[in-house]
Amino acid sequence: MEVIAVEQANMRVYLNLLQGYEAEFSAITGKLPNLMGLFDLDTELVDNVSGLICYVENRPVGIAAIKQHATTSFEIAEFYVVPSVREKGIGRKFASWIWQHYQGDWKIKQIDGAVKATRFWRKAIESYTDTYTESIIQDNYWGEVTQQTFNSAE
Repeated sequence: MEVIAVEQANMRVYLNLLQGYEAEFSAITGKLPNLMGLFDLDTELVDNVSGLICYVENRPVGIAAIKQHATTSFEIAEFYVVPSVREKGIGRKFASWIWQHYQGDWKIKQIDGAVKATRFWRKAIESYTDTYTESIIQDNYWGEVTQQTFNSAE
């Protein structure tokens, strides 16, 4: 597995995979594609948000968008692994790579109805640390969400 930061040269790869993510979650979000067949994006890679692409055998198989709130305070804004490589540990390895390279306090949120995503994040976090908290909170953008918090440096 190789993780590469999103730059102008590979932005199209990131955006292509992000469309798969948006399509998958459209059953929960109710989003429809625009007249060009593309979904509007919730998270832009600007200011304090950076993107990552996960490659396996030189193929892009996952993406992540990381919000940096402070020097050591982060949030997973978007995270996607293509369905054909799920259940192979790649998502957990990708998440662990992120936490190892961005040490600090983390927030991860799942929208209401994203049962598989919540199950994935619980397993991924539990394989990384014994200490995390989970709560249901009201998010300004998404409404009620499940949120996990932990420190990746501990």
